[in-house]
Amino acid sequence: MQPLPREVKPAHLILNPSREELRKLASHHERTTIYGSASYVTKVRNRSAKLTYIVPREVELGVKQAPIDPDRALAIAQEVQRYLAGREVVALDRTMGQHPDCRFSCRLYITREYARIAYMWHDTLFPPLASPEALSSPSFQPDMVSIYVPEWPERIIFLDPEAAVTYILGTDYFGECKKSFLRMAMYLAKKKGWLGFHAGSKVLRVKLNGELREVGFIMFGLSGTGKTTLTVHDHGLEPPEGVIIRQDDVVIMNERGYCYGTEAGFFFKTEGLEPSQRVLYQGATLPTAILENVMVYEDGTVDFQNYELTSNGRGVVARSDVANTDGEIDLLRADKILFITRRKDVVPPVAKLSPEQAAAFFMLGESIETSAGDPTKAGQSKREVGTNPFIVGPEAYEGNRLLEILRANPDIECFLFNTGSVGAGGSAAPEGEKITIKMSTSLMKLIASGKLRWRKDLDWGYLVPDVGEMDGGTAASAGAELDGLDPRLFDPSSYYTPEEYRRRVESLREERRNWLAQFPGLDPDILGAIEAPKAEGQASADHACAAAG
Repeated sequence: MQPLPREVKPAHLILNPSREELRKLASHHERTTIYGSASYVTKVRNRSAKLTYIVPREVELGVKQAPIDPDRALAIAQEVQRYLAGREVVALDRTMGQHPDCRFSCRLYITREYARIAYMWHDTLFPPLASPEALSSPSFQPDMVSIYVPEWPERIIFLDPEAAVTYILGTDYFGECKKSFLRMAMYLAKKKGWLGFHAGSKVLRVKLNGELREVGFIMFGLSGTGKTTLTVHDHGLEPPEGVIIRQDDVVIMNERGYCYGTEAGFFFKTEGLEPSQRVLYQGATLPTAILENVMVYEDGTVDFQNYELTSNGRGVVARSDVANTDGEIDLLRADKILFITRRKDVVPPVAKLSPEQAAAFFMLGESIETSAGDPTKAGQSKREVGTNPFIVGPEAYEGNRLLEILRANPDIECFLFNTGSVGAGGSAAPEGEKITIKMSTSLMKLIASGKLRWRKDLDWGYLVPDVGEMDGGTAASAGAELDGLDPRLFDPSSYYTPEEYRRRVESLREERRNWLAQFPGLDPDILGAIEAPKAEGQASADHACAAAG
């Protein structure tokens, strides 16, 4: 099968215009804000996941991935090439990543009319490493290429992973551009035996036994579920304690738990943004920020509370313009891994996981749908392996490989974080109790400082905070540490009658079984990790039988 073409020969090529030149090229689409920043409104306002396909050329696809006939893909690509031969095209080169072991040269081709997309993408990655002369040479071959024609009459996205090229057609949503390169980088990293994660990363600098300790976190979560909020939060830490924000979208982990960063900018949701969300709000109101699908009135006033355009408003801001960042994007160690979910009933605010449970929750990828994915299903329950809709290849490989890495690095601790609520639908409190941002950030701080004590949840086998034993103190003192967090939250059964709770637990377990059963080749230990734990006596008897056998 012939690979898709990855070079474009247009009537006129605008090669690597500066940031200022890109904004000028995009000026016909701009409404300038009162802050002096550019804002744009798109025709398509979310990703087109159901119209995204993979060319199955030398690539085994996963259960949740849609193939496109290679001949059809090639025919469309050739038609695109003929169209671009008569157009003006912007070609922009950027670099993804900073570490020599995990760094990719990226080239975007896009028709001049939509230079605003190149302008936004410019601020998410780093400058090219090659010289201008090398970049203009016909022999230059970037590691990955995206060819973007927003005005194409058919909306379709397809990629040839082995050729490292993506065609994005018929949509003008910037997220398709950004994710096309990140998706490809994760695939190329996997070929090295590493794993690409849809995860934010940060360092918490906390006092432990009187000494400052830096603790690395990575946080999984679908768009709109609190991942970016937790990534950029300062946790109320005061110097010499503090936080250092690394990445908010994608990291690549090697076999030792080192996490390579990818991007130079943040692409964040602006829905409901207000001054109390200090880090993001300050970034979004800078003159260097770029807004997309945010309500900006004719006088330039920005209204983050107005969702007439969409609830999926976005902003791009450079890392260097965000508080609590430094010049580094890599995380030396993922000491703590958080899997963020957003449920309303029987999942506590936090649970500590074994490696097998962590791999299971990675595969489950439980959350809710947001307007960034499918606006028609926003708020509904959703599962996505790795909370990552950009995996290329068998999903089971990802879970199995993560389990291998965690077993080889037993000092990496994993946690399930619920950012929704607990107890909804129960007779005791029908609305349940909301888990606030303050609760979640306090829990992260306590995990970093090692102050939580744990007990086993008898229904799921994971560990939950034993609030009464925290720091050897009382439940009252623990509550003070947790900003008044109700200890009952760690025992979801307390919100329901025994019958209600049992029904909800078994229903959720069956949902999880059915989801994991879709992925052939998944390690049996991962499948078993969501089952009810055996009583201690039964477990001992099973071990004895196994030894005798």
